Amino acid sequence: MRLKNRLFWIAAFIAFFLDQLTKYWVVQTFTKGQTLPLLPEIFHITYVTNTGAAFSLFSGKVEWLRWLSLGVSLVLIGLASFGPVLNRWDQLGYGLILGGAVGNGIDRFVLGYVVDFLDFRLINFAVFNIADSFISIGIVCLLIGSLQKTPTSNHR
Repeated sequence: MRLKNRLFWIAAFIAFFLDQLTKYWVVQTFTKGQTLPLLPEIFHITYVTNTGAAFSLFSGKVEWLRWLSLGVSLVLIGLASFGPVLNRWDQLGYGLILGGAVGNGIDRFVLGYVVDFLDFRLINFAVFNIADSFISIGIVCLLIGSLQKTPTSNHR
């Protein structure tokens, strides 16, 4: 039996695995608040915890965010399992979003917060993690896929 939407499952697994691996490394290597300047004043690895959503939005709302992560994950799993065969961009996009949602969701359920560590100081951006990155990349993939589906009109 062939797995339907295989790229979806591969993308979700890779995103989840890389997210959990990098968070484990940060927690084992750094103390909370510790920073390592890789490119001083441009990019640092800084271990912080986040009780909010991506990029510290809705800080302190971990209770409903954990259930939102679970709900989004179940909907995406249902879509890939029981829905139609998706195009490659949709499979990649939804898979990356699932991997990120599961990665951050597990943090919220197990720890009560999300581990963040990617610290781009050049643009004074919120500290975030690999899961947040994959969710954002997944959204871009869905946008690309939707642009490719747009019918072109014939102008004379």
